[in-house]
Amino acid sequence: MNPAYEAIASSIPQNPGVYRYFDKENTLIYIGKAKNLKKRVSSYFMRTPEATRTRLMVSKIDRIEFTLVDSEMDALLLENNLIKKYQPRYNIRLKDDKTYPFICLKSEPLPRLIVTRNLQKDGSTYFGPYTSLKTMQILLDLIKAAYPLRTCALNLSPQHIAAAKYSACLEYQIGNCLAPCIGKQTAADYHQNISQIAQLLKGNTSSVIKELQTQMQAAAAEYAFERAENLKQKIESLKNYQSKSTIINPELGNLDVFSIASQGDHAVVNYLQINYGAVVRSHNVVIKRQLEETPAELLLYAVIETRTLFQSHANEILLNEEVDAEDTKVKFLVPKIGDKKRLVEISLKNAFFELEQIIKKNTTKTVEERSDYTLKKMQNDLGLPELPKRIDCFDNSNIQGEYAVSAMVCFINAKPAKSQYRHFNIKTVVGPNDFATMEEVVYRRYKRVLDENLPLPNLVVIDGGKGQLSAALKSLEKLDLHDKIPILGIAKNLEELFFPHDPVPLHLDKKSITLRIIQQLRDEAHRFGITHHRNKRSKETLQTQLTNVQGIGDKIAQKLLQKYKSVTTIKTLSHAELTAEIGEKRAEMLRQYFEQN
Repeated sequence: MNPAYEAIASSIPQNPGVYRYFDKENTLIYIGKAKNLKKRVSSYFMRTPEATRTRLMVSKIDRIEFTLVDSEMDALLLENNLIKKYQPRYNIRLKDDKTYPFICLKSEPLPRLIVTRNLQKDGSTYFGPYTSLKTMQILLDLIKAAYPLRTCALNLSPQHIAAAKYSACLEYQIGNCLAPCIGKQTAADYHQNISQIAQLLKGNTSSVIKELQTQMQAAAAEYAFERAENLKQKIESLKNYQSKSTIINPELGNLDVFSIASQGDHAVVNYLQINYGAVVRSHNVVIKRQLEETPAELLLYAVIETRTLFQSHANEILLNEEVDAEDTKVKFLVPKIGDKKRLVEISLKNAFFELEQIIKKNTTKTVEERSDYTLKKMQNDLGLPELPKRIDCFDNSNIQGEYAVSAMVCFINAKPAKSQYRHFNIKTVVGPNDFATMEEVVYRRYKRVLDENLPLPNLVVIDGGKGQLSAALKSLEKLDLHDKIPILGIAKNLEELFFPHDPVPLHLDKKSITLRIIQQLRDEAHRFGITHHRNKRSKETLQTQLTNVQGIGDKIAQKLLQKYKSVTTIKTLSHAELTAEIGEKRAEMLRQYFEQN
């Protein structure tokens, strides 16, 4: 049993509270809450935890501290605040509000509306935070169009306005402000607009529309038709905005809806904020299990954190899981029927969608894990000293020794790395000599690798049997690389793998991933080499037809081919066109050559 627990086991209180675990370096490693501290803390030490991470955490506990509170909800709030402050290693971490903006109504005689990321205790009213900048901007644009407000930072106290200290600015001239600074707009009218804006920011669009409709009817009764028309435009703007909100049931009032979707160590909690029966906010919290937290425990963490983040004071919380929490001010409910059930279903649908996206992203990691498996499998199958992270493969192409070329392709982590592919034009070999060609290109390649201090491959594959393999090995021996780079040859007929100094070939299962990767290397090298071979043969054949003509050199041939693209096109040119390009004497020689051939 853990010594730290034995020392205090008999004195652990049975009250609600928060417990804190410290290691030998006096580092806080875990914070937890409990309705009964003695039962909860003892559960870590009276049984062996199933999860490896939990066992590791328990083994590091050197000291335990407690903080007693009046209720489990107080414990939840204290735990949440302490986790955010100290961020212990073994606690789950939820995103905080540091990067989210707020809409602020400044505490001023005539309040301004600003966007800020810093909350200050200056008497101002803050709305948010807004996790979607697009949603916030739509709301601000609506308010700007319906309620022209001042944007200046002037001290518009009644005394300063009465003293006529200010003059109207450009914002008044273009209709963005009604100039309360010079008394063009009364303070009462301005504050009425601010009151309606505050209701809009709370999500109470319906009551604002009703108030505006009453004002419009009163203006029409007084024959103030211009004012009535302005009010009508505001109403239409608000109704258009309201139509984009999801209205569930206006009678529901203000609710918080939370649902959790989980798979393995990953979980997503979706939060829907319902104001006056409409969904005004949707927010996802992504959580990764640290120890052995149940979905209900993760959900409760998210509820406390999210309500704090969005400053929600709704007194009813709808959930898709029962949670172990009691609060006299807040009602927790898992609805079974009706509109509240529908709300939870909408939230859960959002949570599952986000979870699917996370799982898809993790599939990328799974691909990397598959790559590691493939490399380890190849290492074992081929008896390699290290993982074949980089493999080079060589292949030769020629027709009876003419237009001889070689190609090298490279696979990194079992995938083609096309930027590393290389072509070789044969320089020292005359005639059809596949072995000598292989010897030349392997030597040239790794001589350059050594000269430029480039990374060596973990494996070299030669397209061919024992002869080509032996030729390649000679080059590695000349460069003193024969014991530094593993090399093998693959014979095309029986897919046999040959190793240096081993007369018996290796036969791998045809379904083996190792054989499949080697075959892909061989086929890719062949394709890459053949493409280059064809291009070279075509280019040299075309140029030869022209340079065979007396008086037509490489420069003239290149000039004609660059302009007319092919010998066939050049043959169709008239004597006058050829003369204009290369002169009359050469044109006549070329015309006679085409006629004879």
